[in-house]
Amino acid sequence: MGKIQAWWSAVRTFFDEVRVELKKCSWPSWGELKESTLVVIFSVVLLGVFVGFSDLVLNGILRLVIK
Repeated sequence: MGKIQAWWSAVRTFFDEVRVELKKCSWPSWGELKESTLVVIFSVVLLGVFVGFSDLVLNGILRLVIK
C-alpha cells in the first residue's frame, strides 16, 4: 500500500509542477493562432502539390527509361 501512495504522490507532484511551468509560458493570441494555422495549412497544400507534380514527372521519366 505504501508503494501505491508513494506513486500517487509522485504523480500528483508531477502534475502540480507541470501546472506551475505552464503558467510561465506565453501563449499566442487567437489572431496569432489563426494566422499561424493558415500558414501551416498553406504550406502543407503547397508541399503536397509539389510532391504530386514531382511524382508525375519522375513517373513519366521512369516509364520512358523502362520502355
